[in-house]
Amino acid sequence: MSAAARLVADDLRDTLRAAKRRYRMGRALAAPQIGAPVRLVFVEVDKQRWAMVNPEITDVGRDDFQVWDDCFCFPNLFVRVTRAYQVSLTYQDLQGNTHTMELTEGMAELLQHEIDHLDGILAVDRASGLDPFAFRKEWENLHAASERNGRPQPREML
Repeated sequence: MSAAARLVADDLRDTLRAAKRRYRMGRALAAPQIGAPVRLVFVEVDKQRWAMVNPEITDVGRDDFQVWDDCFCFPNLFVRVTRAYQVSLTYQDLQGNTHTMELTEGMAELLQHEIDHLDGILAVDRASGLDPFAFRKEWENLHAASERNGRPQPREML
């Protein structure tokens, strides 16, 4: 990968860490969120981190689930979205090596969210159901954190 990709990944890492401190949330950032027009995502969950170049969802499982999603683009808002419960993902690391990941639940949702950013799509564009928006503080006063993710359900085919 180029030196420019490494610089963007470093900027994403630093910006994510600063945003986590400020908003007390967040697990990933996509390059367009910092104004970089490249297909790069930086993920930091617990003590693991990945810089993903050209991430692509190659397959989805048969179940969907609803999630109250949040985003640094609108940190005080939750949006109910429907996501695939399981996805297969391929990407390249900063050394140019190709990787494949099988993701479920929260990690599957996270990477779908970040890839949407790469495609110019925000969670508000995917709002689902009646009354799909809630202010973060209001929602947190009424619900337990465990209620953010719904149960997997077979995908409805139209």
